[in-house]
Amino acid sequence: MKHLTIAAAIAAAFTATFISTGAHAQQGPIKIGVVTPLTGTYAGIGQQVKWGIDLAIKEINDKGGILGRKVEAIYEDEEANPNVAVQKAEKLFQVSKVDFLTGTVNSGSTLAVGQVAERNQRLAATTVSFSDAITGDKCSPNMFRVNAKAGMQSAALAEWMVKEKPGATVYYLGPDYEMGRSTVAAFKAAAEAKGAKSVGEVFAPLDNKDYSPFFGQIRAAKPQVLYTSVAGNDTVRFLSQLSEFGLAKQMQIVGAAGSVTAQNMGAIGKAADGYVTGAAYSAELDNPANKKFVADFKNTWKAEPDLYGVDSYGVMYFYKAAVEKAKTTDTDKLRAAMRGLEWDTPQGKKTMRAGDHQAIQDMYAVKVVNGKFQIISKVPGEAAVGADTCTKF
Repeated sequence: MKHLTIAAAIAAAFTATFISTGAHAQQGPIKIGVVTPLTGTYAGIGQQVKWGIDLAIKEINDKGGILGRKVEAIYEDEEANPNVAVQKAEKLFQVSKVDFLTGTVNSGSTLAVGQVAERNQRLAATTVSFSDAITGDKCSPNMFRVNAKAGMQSAALAEWMVKEKPGATVYYLGPDYEMGRSTVAAFKAAAEAKGAKSVGEVFAPLDNKDYSPFFGQIRAAKPQVLYTSVAGNDTVRFLSQLSEFGLAKQMQIVGAAGSVTAQNMGAIGKAADGYVTGAAYSAELDNPANKKFVADFKNTWKAEPDLYGVDSYGVMYFYKAAVEKAKTTDTDKLRAAMRGLEWDTPQGKKTMRAGDHQAIQDMYAVKVVNGKFQIISKVPGEAAVGADTCTKF
């Protein structure tokens, strides 16, 4: 009887400690882990990610936080390398005990981090990665995407192209990794479905310094349109070299939404003029929420936001809306709350599709004119998003 009494006392003490710890976990600050490139060729993208998240967190905390809890971000440099991203994500989950993870840029990193999130029973979201596989055949129940996937960008761009250049011949140049191949495949499918003819493709190494060896192939193919999905500093080199070799004037250059951005446009200069992309955002969007966001972003960071900045800002409000709906940060309840969730962003209202965890949003064809992005056409989100092909959950 004495042993039973001691055992009961120990069990009661353990239960009290567990309840106290659990209560503290739901009462302390909400920790957001951010694995994003802070160095290397994609550092400019990582900077926009950080600016967007930090601005949103400041706004949220100034208004009392989420369920009365302050929010804090913990940053780790993924170097746009999937192996590094996995290590940093594990550290944030296991050591920093973050509640939610975001920030990955490299599509390979996002796919890998989705598996890390599953192992750690935590949720994650990308605000940048384009690969259709993330919410397609390699989808994860613990990974969400608040930004537009490659297929959505391609739908908007192809819709514009078929009107401007019906039956165009198209050549493709992308970076040689998951994002590059996925974006090229997505636009090729969309363009060919509308009557375009593909005349060649090539994939260049990430952080490539010299694109001129590819120019002979492009000249020989004589395309009317050149599609690219290189990004960051790679875009600066690629478009600048195209202009220097006189190729830029011989064809219409189009590409992925992240190729030419507010971060690299200054370095590209006049070589960016005339470039057209399919995107879910332009700082020129004419609505009150976006005007306020752009003004606040410029005032805080002395720079203009791009799609990476706005989607990274928006992911915090997606997370906030889900936690307030679930009334907890518990993974299972929060996942359920995120599915089908509608929330407001500077781009307008978005809906997180319940099946594949892909955000549905309106898409635009956007053209660079005198160093500014101008919206030239629009495709409704439901028409752009395509079918839900996730079958893993």
